[in-house]
Amino acid sequence: MRAGFSVKSVFAELAEHPLKNVLAIVTLSLLAASCSSLQPVPVAPAPQTDAVPAAPASSEQQTADADTDDDDADVIPAADAGDEPLPDVALTEDIMVKVMAAEIAFQRNDWQFAYVTLLGLAQQTRDPRLARRATEIALAVKRPSEALAAVRLWHELAPASEQATQYLLGFIVLSDNLEEAQPIFAERLQETAPNARGPMILQIQRTLSRARDKQAALPMLEALVTPYLALPEAHLALAQASFAQGDGERAVGEAKQALKLKPDSQLAVLTLAQVSTDKDAAGQALRAFLTRQPKAREVRIAYARLLTEQKQYREARTEFETLLQSDPKDLSTLFALGILSAQTGDYTSAEGYLTSYVQILGSKPDEGRDPTQALLLLSQIAQERKDTDTALKWLAQVEPGPAYVSAQIRRAQLVAERGQLDQARRMLAAIPTDGEREQLQVVGADAQLLRDAGHNRQAFNVLQQALQQFPDNTDLLYDYAMAAEKLDRLDDMERALRRVMRLAPKNQHAYNALGYSLADRNLRLPEALQLIEKALRLAPEDPFILDSMGWVQYRLGKLGEAEDYLRRAYALRPDTEIGVHLGEVLWMQGQYEAAQKLWREARSKDPENDALRSTLTRLQVPL
Repeated sequence: MRAGFSVKSVFAELAEHPLKNVLAIVTLSLLAASCSSLQPVPVAPAPQTDAVPAAPASSEQQTADADTDDDDADVIPAADAGDEPLPDVALTEDIMVKVMAAEIAFQRNDWQFAYVTLLGLAQQTRDPRLARRATEIALAVKRPSEALAAVRLWHELAPASEQATQYLLGFIVLSDNLEEAQPIFAERLQETAPNARGPMILQIQRTLSRARDKQAALPMLEALVTPYLALPEAHLALAQASFAQGDGERAVGEAKQALKLKPDSQLAVLTLAQVSTDKDAAGQALRAFLTRQPKAREVRIAYARLLTEQKQYREARTEFETLLQSDPKDLSTLFALGILSAQTGDYTSAEGYLTSYVQILGSKPDEGRDPTQALLLLSQIAQERKDTDTALKWLAQVEPGPAYVSAQIRRAQLVAERGQLDQARRMLAAIPTDGEREQLQVVGADAQLLRDAGHNRQAFNVLQQALQQFPDNTDLLYDYAMAAEKLDRLDDMERALRRVMRLAPKNQHAYNALGYSLADRNLRLPEALQLIEKALRLAPEDPFILDSMGWVQYRLGKLGEAEDYLRRAYALRPDTEIGVHLGEVLWMQGQYEAAQKLWREARSKDPENDALRSTLTRLQVPL
């Protein structure tokens, strides 16, 4: 058990090790010098149950007005160092040793000793820097009660400190005593310079938006901004607060009033668009604003995004093209234009925009952006025009990350499609994998390559070997069962599917696969019916399970029921094999023309389909 830490132990260590005396003097000097510039310990935002607010941003960071006009660019000045007046107290050896002891204790994870020592010193010396440090320690270990006590003392000792005030307000807003914040907010508004009062109102609204007592927040905001209703920011704050409370009608009214007070405010029209439930009206407002202010970039971005959400892709593309004219290297615009061009079928333009995006990002890497989606889309575009080499080039540039394994698998598939199966399999084997999911992705891809090449036994062996390593993976068991079925190894197939049913009783695919396999071979039809019925209860609208039900009804001689199920399945998904089954049922009912029509449709979709060829041969039907 670790011994307790105390100031005495510090003195003991200093006396016992003379060299440490020198280090201690240097450390204490640096500590004393650095106290005046202590920064808050970075603390991740805690859950509301902890009631620990994150460190407040500076006033510049919190200014929300997106307008580019000079009138809208005013910000609240940052707090000066002089906001924390220093007490006239001698820095004694006792004080210095206690400060050092507290810091060493905190490094040794004894936050209680550190906190109590620093808070006690703050009360004794009336030094706000020590109260601030106690606050930081409490925040770092997510102790809301202790942090609130320390920040109250900090604010008491430095009432003019912007940072202390913001911390205190943050705690109060997250507490159950919201009224305590109102006089502080009111005083700040009154003392703020007129040209900074608007941004201050928006800052207050954002702070109140985090309040636990949502019902009390809006009335308080109303009371605070009532003296300043001539400012557009007052109405914008009320619009945001009303929108958060679900009062869309008032939110729209307040946003319109803000826009009336300042017709050239981008923030006002953006707020109006945000709070409008009628997106057509929001689009009209944005479009009208752009007619008056064509260089309002943020508004044009919002308008382009709104058009995209409404699936008006061509119109959205026009807006993004306008944006690109003013900034030809803007990555967001290039990416958006690439996606929209692909969406509208203009693959040439899409390729040009996305290539520029990838090249610019390659020359100036941005940690906030990942080129993967652009690279994948570029590879798809190349595949569309049968340019395998270019598709491979783009896929090769995908770096390790969530899409890396899938991209490398696709590279191998493209190589296999060129007839280079051995090389494709070597590429798969070289893919670095992390964990079971990625390993099985590669195994599944390998088996599929073999199946596509007609090597069903090799595919079965690959899956069988993987099953020895992952015997309880239901996806792998299912793939293994389907591979066994291809080889007519029905016992192996059934054992695997039964195991899936035990491991995942609600896996409808296992019941359906076994039921269909039995029905297709005209075996154990009552049992096949039960299995498919269970699958259908689990997934009533699955077209492939409906197909299985139709097929087992056909095998049972119930042609009317079979036709009903198969027509439902084909309506949900006009799959080739479903069409073949429905055609056979219709043929057996004497509906020859309808059957032949379905089979012709199936042949046009998949001329080499095995089920179609075997059915036509068995029934001796020429098309």
